[in-house]
Amino acid sequence: MKISNLRWWVIALIALATVINYIDRQALVVLWPSIAGDLYPDKTADEHKEIYAFLSVIFIFSYAFGQAIFGKIFDWIGTRLGFALSITVWSIATIMHAFAKGVVTFSIVRSLLGLAEAGNWPGATKSNAEWFPTKERALAQGIFNSGAAVGGLISIPLIGTLAIYFSWQMIFVLIGVLGLLWLIPWMILVKSPPKYHPWITDEEREYILSGQENQSAAAINDEGYNPSTAELLSHKQSWGVIIASACIDPIWWLFIFWIPIYLFEVYGMDVKQVALYGWVPYMGAMIGAFFGGLLAQNRFKAGWTTNSTRKLVITLGCLTMLPALLAMSNPGSPITAVLLMAVILFGFQTAIGNVQTLPSDFFGGKTVGTLAGFSGMAAKLGAVGLTALVPMLTAGGNYTPAFMIGAGLAVSALASVWILCPKIEPLSPKS
Repeated sequence: MKISNLRWWVIALIALATVINYIDRQALVVLWPSIAGDLYPDKTADEHKEIYAFLSVIFIFSYAFGQAIFGKIFDWIGTRLGFALSITVWSIATIMHAFAKGVVTFSIVRSLLGLAEAGNWPGATKSNAEWFPTKERALAQGIFNSGAAVGGLISIPLIGTLAIYFSWQMIFVLIGVLGLLWLIPWMILVKSPPKYHPWITDEEREYILSGQENQSAAAINDEGYNPSTAELLSHKQSWGVIIASACIDPIWWLFIFWIPIYLFEVYGMDVKQVALYGWVPYMGAMIGAFFGGLLAQNRFKAGWTTNSTRKLVITLGCLTMLPALLAMSNPGSPITAVLLMAVILFGFQTAIGNVQTLPSDFFGGKTVGTLAGFSGMAAKLGAVGLTALVPMLTAGGNYTPAFMIGAGLAVSALASVWILCPKIEPLSPKS
């Protein structure tokens, strides 16, 4: 049996896994008022916010180390088994939320969820490097990243609707089962990398393998330049990727964790109103994910180099975020606020898909997961720092300091790419 365009089926499954990933993590965000009222009825709203921030930090901190751990795991056991391990553990962790009774047990399950969900990103980057030629990677990454946007887009109204019919405990069980069901098509369809897959057509296999610049151009072997971890970190380009990720990713997490809380606190919305407004920023993110990928593909078709294409799209994304972040200091109406958030997340997703493809632009397939894991860990550690500061920065409901920090991070991410990655092309061993 042969399947045409098998690579697009693979990335579609990864995008679906990402949708599930975001539904699972966003459940706590949407359900927190109910959970806090149930478990901590004697605490004030500010105390509820501090507990929520603490659990968010636990999640991101675990997520950060999970990125590095799963980066290595994917390089060791491959994308097929790596994804199976990651989504099995995070689905079980989601179900375990139903049995949490306080800060300690919630911290444990959030930590386990963060560790396992982190595998989705280095796994997607490695799958992208395996299944797509260089010129299609930004589009494939955009499709994958659109899963994050779609997950965010549907999670707030979905969880809000489920809350009408089910307890918060049962909701965690239901969404946890989704991930376990995803394993069935994944294990059937993704039997091996494209070079050895029995269902891929000869034409598609040749198209994929012949278009992977970092493998064909490297001098050491046909699998590309795959240095040791120490040698990997000796390249300034690796640090350009790591620092760019550490700067740009906290912007995303600022909104992922705090959109419902922001709307509750600043505009006094209830759950129904948050469900009505809260999806709008994710629509901008979804459009940005596709736009960034399609723009990169368009420039490749026009004959642009990888260096010119990546820098154009990353620069455009960062410069789109900057004025909108500054404008969030005084957005006025809630409609204006969520529209500005949509612009920010549009710019973020425009840039991030191309930032995340940089490991596969520089190194061979056996090293991509490692660098993606390190950059992902740095990204989440940056998000930990900003998330931990949010309760202090937003005292009294003033979120302006948090948005100003976000603007500075956008500029820093852009600078790291231009300064530390002077030319984006396959690297070779140092003499």
